[in-house]
Amino acid sequence: MDATSAQKRIIELQNLLNQYNYEYHILDKPSVPDSEYDQLLRELIQLEEQYPEMKTPDSPTQRVGGAVLEMFEKVEHRTPMLSLSNAFNEEDLRDFDRRVRQAVGNDVSYVCELKIDGLAVSLRYEEGLFVQGATRGDGTVGEDITANLKTIKSIPLRIKKPLTIEVRGEAFMPKKSFEALNKIKEERGEEPFANPRNAAAGSLRQLDPRIAASRNLDVFLYGIADPGETGIQSHSEGLDLLDELGFKTNKERKKCATIEEVLEYIEGWVEKRPNLPYDIDGIVIKVDSLSQQAELGTTAKSPRWAIAYKFPAEEVVTKLLDIELNVGRTGVITPTAVLDPVRVAGTTVSRASLHNEDLIREKDIKIGDFVVVKKAGDIIPEVVNVLPDRRTGEEKDFMMPTHCPECHSDLIRLEGEVALRCINPKCPAQIREGLIHFVSRNAMNIEGLGEKVISQLFHEKLIEDVADLYKLTREQLLNLERMGEKSVNNLLNAIEASKQNSLEKLLFGLGIRHVGAKAAKTLAQEFGTMEALRNATYEQLTAINEIGEKMADSIVTFFEQPEVQELLAELESFGVNMEYKGPKPVSAEESNSIFAGKTIVLTGKLENMSRSEAKEKIEALGGNVAGSVSKKTDLVIAGEDAGSKLKKAQELGIEVWNEERLVEELKK
Repeated sequence: MDATSAQKRIIELQNLLNQYNYEYHILDKPSVPDSEYDQLLRELIQLEEQYPEMKTPDSPTQRVGGAVLEMFEKVEHRTPMLSLSNAFNEEDLRDFDRRVRQAVGNDVSYVCELKIDGLAVSLRYEEGLFVQGATRGDGTVGEDITANLKTIKSIPLRIKKPLTIEVRGEAFMPKKSFEALNKIKEERGEEPFANPRNAAAGSLRQLDPRIAASRNLDVFLYGIADPGETGIQSHSEGLDLLDELGFKTNKERKKCATIEEVLEYIEGWVEKRPNLPYDIDGIVIKVDSLSQQAELGTTAKSPRWAIAYKFPAEEVVTKLLDIELNVGRTGVITPTAVLDPVRVAGTTVSRASLHNEDLIREKDIKIGDFVVVKKAGDIIPEVVNVLPDRRTGEEKDFMMPTHCPECHSDLIRLEGEVALRCINPKCPAQIREGLIHFVSRNAMNIEGLGEKVISQLFHEKLIEDVADLYKLTREQLLNLERMGEKSVNNLLNAIEASKQNSLEKLLFGLGIRHVGAKAAKTLAQEFGTMEALRNATYEQLTAINEIGEKMADSIVTFFEQPEVQELLAELESFGVNMEYKGPKPVSAEESNSIFAGKTIVLTGKLENMSRSEAKEKIEALGGNVAGSVSKKTDLVIAGEDAGSKLKKAQELGIEVWNEERLVEELKK
């Protein structure tokens, strides 16, 4: 490429990347996959290295981060918050290692850390007290988000020593918090967040700290802005100091003596990445020695002593072939994208939820478009955006119907909701979805009654409501396709066994709006019988800790319906249990058990019982079973193939039992 062509291409790339930067960092609505952005940036870096005279101060290669939003007060960073250069393959990492050793000699070691996919933040403490928190902004000036950061419980408001210090870290939204938040947004008919990073950024940019507080954010601290006065000699010592001061750091870090060890560390995390409870988008590699860091120095954009290895992109491009409509058990009409099958994050994806009509309009999605697809939280397939430049003119606009695609009743939009809803209680789709929910694992758990069998029974008019399941006969089932003597016997036995389920299973299976599995168990434990719950008043329900006003109102309304009362009477006549059979939890004060008042984590595979059974027994004795290990954990029970939870418990010095010890203590 000659100089004239190079200059033309450099200008083109700068304009494109500046636009993509704006969409990603300012609007939090990226229009291209990360892989496409990274490819264009690498091309620009190579051209500017070849023609350095064409490099301009406003080039994306010189940018540290996004511009400052006007809604918060500006904060000037005393020490610039530099971004990291990227490595995309082994060759890039070996080049980085070669440059380091050429500058400081061969006696060098690295610290590898997980690159958390969140929002970079800086926290300033004066004499041990948290006084200010800020975003990176453009690297020199950020946004004051102190009030929002104070809502993150893992950020100490006072550290363990009265130091004046500024620390750096990454605020993020754990996968569970992300899934819970998007579930709430979907129930409201609102557009969900595209990924946990956007959710975290959007939460910390809220003017109302109460919104940030409700989002359950977290943070990992990874460095000290100016370590000069701390007396530490290395980055790893700095991380240890952060631990001592009471900050949360990521324990998955590792000190590596060679670039070969770095490569092994990266390879391990490429495989283990999906199992983490938070998103990571790469690995950060830093020279450990602070004196060597100083010798290597920085460029205007990034330090020469650190680099970020980026994992292969999780976003792909495919064609949207059609949009289908699904009617849920609550009547919500959900459009679903039918995709040309494509491999994303280890699985083949052919369908993705489009959530609601407003999202389709906002993203300008047309049937026939080429679209960018990713997995939200590496789990749920979603359409990120369309690629309008690839349109041929044959694409078709999609229009939501005015009538239910199943029963043809008028669709309505309830006040305060975005979703269209069918409110016909006899809508076949809602009945079918309700039946599928009723027999599911967390509800009545009727093995052999999967979605296909339910649809078959419904199509043959053998079942119209959940009570009909208990009327099924051997002859009816044997007449169905692919139903032999053995499978029919197993199915009838499973239906019969479900009659003995404890009350909470039935409550959850009935599909009362806003009542999930946990709330169903709370209600069953509190009232004991279906009769007592049916007669419960709104005031009695809201007096229970975990039952809010919306849920209480929904429960009262549900049991007032004559159809519901008839259904319950019919189920009872078939012998379906209407009482709570589980142990009633006791408080720590009432229990003499060794588990009373303790926070316990279960990990690995148990041989003598399921983890849910173990959880139930421990809670019945006054214990509290948590999902993750922390400094507040009192005991970890490790079965076979226990993984990172066991490792963390050992690092924190927490008591660990095997299953044999658990069984012994439960017998006492």
